[in-house]
Amino acid sequence: MKTSAVPAIGAAIVTFATSMLGGCGGHSRPAAHVVERARPAMGSELRLTAWTADEAAALAAFDAVFAEFERLDALMSVWRPGSDVLRLNAAAGDRPVALQPDVIEVLTIARQVSEWTDGTFAVTFGALSDLWRFDHDQDNTIPDPAIVRERLPLADYRGLEIDARAGTAFLRRKGMRVHLGGIGKGYAVDRAVALFRSRGLKDFMIQAGGDLYVAGVKDGRPWRLGIRDPRGPADRSFAQLDLSDGTFSTSGDYERFFMKDGRRYHHILDLRVGEPARLCRSVTLVTDRAVLADALAKGVFILGPEKGMALIEKLPGVEGVIVSATNDVLVSSGLKGKLNVVATPTDAP
Repeated sequence: MKTSAVPAIGAAIVTFATSMLGGCGGHSRPAAHVVERARPAMGSELRLTAWTADEAAALAAFDAVFAEFERLDALMSVWRPGSDVLRLNAAAGDRPVALQPDVIEVLTIARQVSEWTDGTFAVTFGALSDLWRFDHDQDNTIPDPAIVRERLPLADYRGLEIDARAGTAFLRRKGMRVHLGGIGKGYAVDRAVALFRSRGLKDFMIQAGGDLYVAGVKDGRPWRLGIRDPRGPADRSFAQLDLSDGTFSTSGDYERFFMKDGRRYHHILDLRVGEPARLCRSVTLVTDRAVLADALAKGVFILGPEKGMALIEKLPGVEGVIVSATNDVLVSSGLKGKLNVVATPTDAP
């Protein structure tokens, strides 16, 4: 099939209407239009969009969201000195650490997703993050398998204890490390949604990397979102979905990766074997909380298409689209008849 070109924004592709609601005469109310700003945040581009006639109010809300992402990054980053996560990691095997409520909440949600996914999603993958380097320290090297195997027991999510009442967390073994790169942006997107709503915005989009939330409508219609072709150009989608008031989160093996000897190595690690997961090319989840979609998409990716789709069908309020390693497209029951598959994904290593 032939697809029309649409502008790409991160892992999702969004089509904007070009028409505006016009008025007649010099005393008409301002027309609703797209207001948009973008900044780097949490290692990705944070793009904020509102459909509104009050541009000044939208821009003030944008500033509040940019500040909130900065506040959360200072708590959850492994690259920011003094962050809660770095303090927790430094005390591994020694003592519980008092953490801010946001961090406790993220760790608690992560624990739930780890249990749902049989531990394939785990924030304790930080024990391997200096071996497999896919952050801004990416060096395109394959670590020694013996060292990886030695570290694997330190990546067990069950070694992280959370005492929500006391506001503390504890890593039981020295060498354990938490890394919130697989869930932190989703949590921040949810916080941004709450901020926008508290300021009266009803029609908006928030995207941080592969994590996206849309609310209300754009030009009177639901937001049209595209799922990126995992092996195609960055601006090509293979499927489209109209969505209002929901999150749309994609995890793929094409954002942070390198190729060696014809094999793709990427940032989504299967902690059962200590290597990049091999069974999927991308997973897109649709639900009502970005933090759940962010973490769960990675767990589903690692589980693979069959087990991953079985989990999606089991969880209430969660739908998904999986592109398998063999380029098959699996669509959950709740999206059938709603998702428009416009092309077969490109097939390549």
